[in-house]
Amino acid sequence: MASLTLKNIPDPLLERLRERAESDRRSLTQEILFLLEEALQGAGGRARAETEAQAQADAWARLAGRWRSDRDKDAEIDEILGSRTRGREVKL
Repeated sequence: MASLTLKNIPDPLLERLRERAESDRRSLTQEILFLLEEALQGAGGRARAETEAQAQADAWARLAGRWRSDRDKDAEIDEILGSRTRGREVKL
């Protein structure tokens, strides 16, 4: 994969990039690549993502409180937790 070096980035711009990367939980490099991709696709990229996120939240809200089961809630919770995969190992 190719690399690119950016020079003479104004300090205020770099600070804004860092703040945005942190708020989006991305590295600085990931944030810059995201913004470049968004800019090349048109201004609707972020708005589209926010619309999709809102649609997902709306779907969850419609489902809230609709879980029906003849089993005890603790048994349901145990089954759900028991079926989860361990996930990747993380060194802290």
